[in-house]
Amino acid sequence: MRPKPLSVLSTLDPVLRDTAIFGLVVDRPGTVVLRHDIVEGGIRRVVVDTGGVIEDLLVPLAHACLSCSVREDAVPTLARLAADPRWDAVLMALPVSAESLPVVRALSWESGPGGALGSLTLARVVTVVDGTGVEADLLGDDLLVERDIALTGDDGRAVGEAAAAQLGHADLVVVEGPADAVDSDLVDHLRAADSIRIAGLSALSADAVFTGRHDVTAGERRLDPAHAAPRADAPTGHGVWTLDLRSDRPLHPERLVREVERLGNGPFRSRGHFWVPSRPDSVCVWDGAGFQLSIGAMGHWDGREPGTRLVFTGVGPGRDELVAAFEEVLLTAEEYADGMHAWLGRADVLEPWLGERSGV
Repeated sequence: MRPKPLSVLSTLDPVLRDTAIFGLVVDRPGTVVLRHDIVEGGIRRVVVDTGGVIEDLLVPLAHACLSCSVREDAVPTLARLAADPRWDAVLMALPVSAESLPVVRALSWESGPGGALGSLTLARVVTVVDGTGVEADLLGDDLLVERDIALTGDDGRAVGEAAAAQLGHADLVVVEGPADAVDSDLVDHLRAADSIRIAGLSALSADAVFTGRHDVTAGERRLDPAHAAPRADAPTGHGVWTLDLRSDRPLHPERLVREVERLGNGPFRSRGHFWVPSRPDSVCVWDGAGFQLSIGAMGHWDGREPGTRLVFTGVGPGRDELVAAFEEVLLTAEEYADGMHAWLGRADVLEPWLGERSGV
């Protein structure tokens, strides 16, 4: 039997999520929707189609990993819905503020050969963005818990972190509401280069959602800091900018710690990769949003030439300060010429973020 399409929907707004669901089940009556919400005591599972609510129940959490629990409930439920002849398309609506990449990764495994979701094929990943609040969501310092949309009480993510992850991973980006020029341009700077932008939920069709195919490899690459790059065609006429800061030199660990506030704590989205002389074989990754910065070590260069590339997106002033801070934390040409050997015997001030060095 021909596999049925499975699409995934993410949002920061429960009203936009439910509006999108309603529009899709009306547009394609053969659509069934699985919607999850994290609530006290477990997961609220709601199943709806064009006729209304079919299921609405609380599923107790098996363990403390909420994203795992959502997936563990989702997979058997999706398999059951896919097997029902009443429906020819399935939409999974994620909990508000949930990031789509880890869920889609799990669904791709299960929809592959021998998986529990072999009767489904991954269609498009969709996100709905509030066009009137793009700059505040992506570049502001609000926390999800402050807006009452955190997944749990200890969810410390910034709104910008969740918004950037949803926007950057999606195949279809729906901008709902009258976005001004700055908000509109900011969406185009931060959405994936191969994504499709749709002007409002009224223009979102079931065909657009279910007839396309999600490329899992491309989706992973979109959010991979090791592959960060600016949008070549992003508009710049209204004050939105993207800096592409690159060098073959590593970052100076002590100066990075000293200057990290200038580079990691501001109204901009940043992502990329870098290296440091204290661990020259390690690929270090950089991901910042909502005045928060995460850095870590991710694999090795494996024969590739190491390099540093940090991509910053913001609005208005701030570019010159970032360029100056970047130049400050790079090893100078003279420091670089001295080689890496002396660094291996020095204390590594980045160990709390990058982990213990191996082989030193």
